[in-house]
Amino acid sequence: MAATFARSKERVEASYSWLLHSYPYKETSLIVEVFSREQGRVALVARGARRPASALRGSLMAFQPLALSWFGASDLKTLHAAEWQGGVAQLAGLPLICGFYLNELLIKLLPREDAHPGLFAAYDLAIRKLAGPDRIEVEPILRKFELTLLREIGYGVALDFDVDGQPVHRESNYRFLSGRGVVRTKDAGFDAGLILSGRTLIAMMAGNFADMQVAQQAKQLMRVLIGDLLGDTPLHTRNILRDLHKL
Repeated sequence: MAATFARSKERVEASYSWLLHSYPYKETSLIVEVFSREQGRVALVARGARRPASALRGSLMAFQPLALSWFGASDLKTLHAAEWQGGVAQLAGLPLICGFYLNELLIKLLPREDAHPGLFAAYDLAIRKLAGPDRIEVEPILRKFELTLLREIGYGVALDFDVDGQPVHRESNYRFLSGRGVVRTKDAGFDAGLILSGRTLIAMMAGNFADMQVAQQAKQLMRVLIGDLLGDTPLHTRNILRDLHKL
């Protein structure tokens, strides 16, 4: 019984996954970071994947759904097979940079081999929306994913109630204080924290980012929340997007 369980832990077959990052390993192989629906973030070695005749070479594509099979009991598993599942247009331009931003968030904030089916579904939806029609509004897609990520890894915030447990009022202004949460402006102290309208906080909880002021304040708040988690670790893709005045 124990041996059967050990073997089941060492081999994974056709797991629905997305490739987050890859880099060369030795002469002909790749290390790939993937996000699996059942296994979470996993590191795999794709042996020989850089050889022209490799069966893995054409399948390991970012922002494309994959069915991946691997084995191994160590932190670095061995990729056995990769099958492209299709159905998603290739990202390009700003949506492509946004996709890399989502990947960077997962790599830096999500522990390895910690399954989050809800977060996986949110990522799957975000990539498919980024691959949608031209002129897509990317900021609502990013904000919704960021909020889901924070909630899934245990750092979600209640934005519709202040720190005293009182409901946020649409017409009032509030400040967000790191380590505390939403406070009334008169309780926050002079120039402390990030000022936010009650309308923004309520809209964020509802996942509604259509209003320009809501979108701008939500962007500022997510920078604070994610920045608190990252500490001194930079987000390279955010710097690129900031230079484009989009994130």
